Amino acid sequence: MQKRQLGKSGLEVSAIGLGCMGMSFGYGPPADKKEMISLIRTAVERGVTFFDTAEVYGPYTNEELVGEALAPFRGRVAIATKFGFKPGPDAGRWSGLDSRPQHIKEVAEASLERLKVEAIDLFYQHRVDPEVPIEEVAGAVKQLIQQGKVKHFGLSEAGAKTIRRAHAVQPVTAVQSEYSLWWRAPEAEVLPTLEELGIGFVPFSPLGRGFLTGKIDETTQFDASDIRNVVPRFTPEARRANQALVDLLGQVAARKKSTPAQIALAWLLAQKPWIVPIPGTTKLNRLLENIGAADVELTRDDLREIDSAASKIEVRGARYPESLERLTGR
Repeated sequence: MQKRQLGKSGLEVSAIGLGCMGMSFGYGPPADKKEMISLIRTAVERGVTFFDTAEVYGPYTNEELVGEALAPFRGRVAIATKFGFKPGPDAGRWSGLDSRPQHIKEVAEASLERLKVEAIDLFYQHRVDPEVPIEEVAGAVKQLIQQGKVKHFGLSEAGAKTIRRAHAVQPVTAVQSEYSLWWRAPEAEVLPTLEELGIGFVPFSPLGRGFLTGKIDETTQFDASDIRNVVPRFTPEARRANQALVDLLGQVAARKKSTPAQIALAWLLAQKPWIVPIPGTTKLNRLLENIGAADVELTRDDLREIDSAASKIEVRGARYPESLERLTGR
C-alpha cells in the first residue's frame, strides 16, 4: 500500500490505517482475541502500518490485544494510543477527564507495558481537559519525548485555538477527529489550521460507524452494548433520512466497480495528501475491502459530482449524545 506522511513530522504510515477499538469495545461484545490477533497480522501483511488504540478501550484490553498482535512487527509499524480519561471501576466506563501531567506520565508507563514497546509512536490527548491548560499537557508530552518514551504528540477532537496553543509548546504531529461525508465540520477551521501548521489529520469513523458501508438500514438491530443505540444519528428515523447519502455512494461505486465504503474512504484520501483514515472492523472481508479503497481513483469530476450531490443532502441527527458532544471541539 502507498504511504503518507502525517504533516511535516516525518511520521510515515500506510495511507489507510486500522482502528482497533471495536475489537474490544463499543460495538457489541468483544470479538474473539485469537481471531483479532490474526486479523491485525493480516492487515500488516497487506501493507497496513498504522494501528489505533487507547487505554479506555476495554478499558486496557484493546492495548493488550494490539501489543500482542504487533509484537512480531516491532519497527515496521506505528501504534497510536491515547491518554486523558479516568477509567472507572466498571468495564467500558470512565469517570471523567484527567490530563494532569503526572497522570499523563503514569498512563504512558502503563501503555508502554501493555503495548510491549519501548516508545509510543503517537500519543494523543483523547479529549481536551478544560481543567488543565493545554500548554501543561503539551509540556508533559514534550518531556516524555525527550525521555524517549514517546515519539510524536497528537490531539483528538481539539478545536483550532487549542491546536495552535499546543503546537507552540510541542509540535503536534497529528490531530484525530471524526470526518467523513456525513460529518464535515473539520473543514471549517480545523483542516485549514492543520494545513497552515503542517499537521497530519487522522479521521476516525470514516465510514460513519458503519452506516456508509450500505450494510445498515432503519431496521438494523444493534447489540445492547453497542454505542450506536444512544447516538441520535442512528435512530430509525435518522437512518431512513440519511440513506440518501449511502445511495449517492452506491451510484458512484457502481460506476467505479467498487463499494460504497471504498468510495467513502477514497473521497477522504482525495481531500488532502496528509489525511490517513482509520476504519475499524472485526471482519476479514471488510478489512480487505477497506484496504482496497487505496486503489480507487476519484477524478476531479467524480469529486465535484459527489460534493454537489452531497451538498443537497441534509444529514439528520447529532453524531453524539449531548454528554459526549460537550467533550469535542474545545
